[in-house]
Amino acid sequence: MNHEIAVSNAKGIADRILAPAARQNDKEGRFSSEAIAALGPAGLLGIMLPPEVGGSALGPRTLAAVIATLAEADASAAMVYLMHVSATATIAAARPGATVAQTLKDISAGQHLTTLAFSEAGSRSHFWAPVSRAKRNAVNVHLTAKKSWVTSAGYAQSYVVSALAPEGETPTDSTLYLVAGGTAGLSVAGPWDGLGMRANASAPMMLDDCEVAPGLQLTDDGAGFKAMLEIVLPLFSLGTSAVALGLCRAAVAGTVSHLKSARFEHLGQSLGESLPTLRAQLATMQIETDGLAARIDDLVDHLERPRDTTMLRVLETKASAGDVAIAVTSAAMRVCGGAAFSKHMAIERLFRDAHAGAVMAPTGDVLREFIGKALLGMPLF
Repeated sequence: MNHEIAVSNAKGIADRILAPAARQNDKEGRFSSEAIAALGPAGLLGIMLPPEVGGSALGPRTLAAVIATLAEADASAAMVYLMHVSATATIAAARPGATVAQTLKDISAGQHLTTLAFSEAGSRSHFWAPVSRAKRNAVNVHLTAKKSWVTSAGYAQSYVVSALAPEGETPTDSTLYLVAGGTAGLSVAGPWDGLGMRANASAPMMLDDCEVAPGLQLTDDGAGFKAMLEIVLPLFSLGTSAVALGLCRAAVAGTVSHLKSARFEHLGQSLGESLPTLRAQLATMQIETDGLAARIDDLVDHLERPRDTTMLRVLETKASAGDVAIAVTSAAMRVCGGAAFSKHMAIERLFRDAHAGAVMAPTGDVLREFIGKALLGMPLF
């Protein structure tokens, strides 16, 4: 599979499965198992995995395009997919001796959904600093933790879980583990009823003395922090920015449709023809959307050809994308007026989904703190 086929497959799923069900899934807070069932056979679950485990070995450019395409139809499904790909990359980078080959083959075959379980209430948006601590007996590791936001909670076949290493001394001495969905002691700890992204099952989860074999320890003791920053954060920043781009594109398209179809019957004109102020706001929405697309392209280039400024771009892109998505969807709400506020259009859902990016760790405030420190030559942690 190449870039064009991957994006085409994503577009087909978006049109056939995601878009028709997005409104009802959002209303009911219903996880789209149908989306996952379609992504697997389309070859998208193992999109970045190497050929030796059945993957397509495609890169960040294809990933961003696929996610943006899915997000135009349903941002919740796009977020589920992003968390899966981020977890998959972490599993693929597992330390020597980890017994994950079959899991990677199952992912490539479209038979396994995975996700990340990092955030904890005790460290909130500082997802890289779990407060839970692993305990090791003579053979295995035991995990007890309260994870506060786990996308696909209860639906994934596995979870990449963080915890402080048994002998860890600082908040960043974490380790990553692969925990199967059916592991004794693992449970969904509460319902998910969010303002936006209502269909991605981002519920809390509880690990109550979950036993993990040595082969499912993904990083060396204390090396989880490094994996989070070098593997997860770049992909997550790229992916959340692509979700924001999809939301913006959908908002622009919905606004264009409304301005063409809604009419002042007494004037014999559409809203777009009659009100130059609305045309000006639409133009600003398009400018902001294209600017975000250019920023994402720049991040992709930095990920494909790493350089000194790559991490800065990683931080900047997510921070900017969240702001742009909120601005563009907010403008769409104003331009579309009562039709949007009365939920006669998808604009209101896009507006709510756009606000989720601002509270996803690392939040915009945390990212700006990192960027400011980086510019001043200060340590980030």
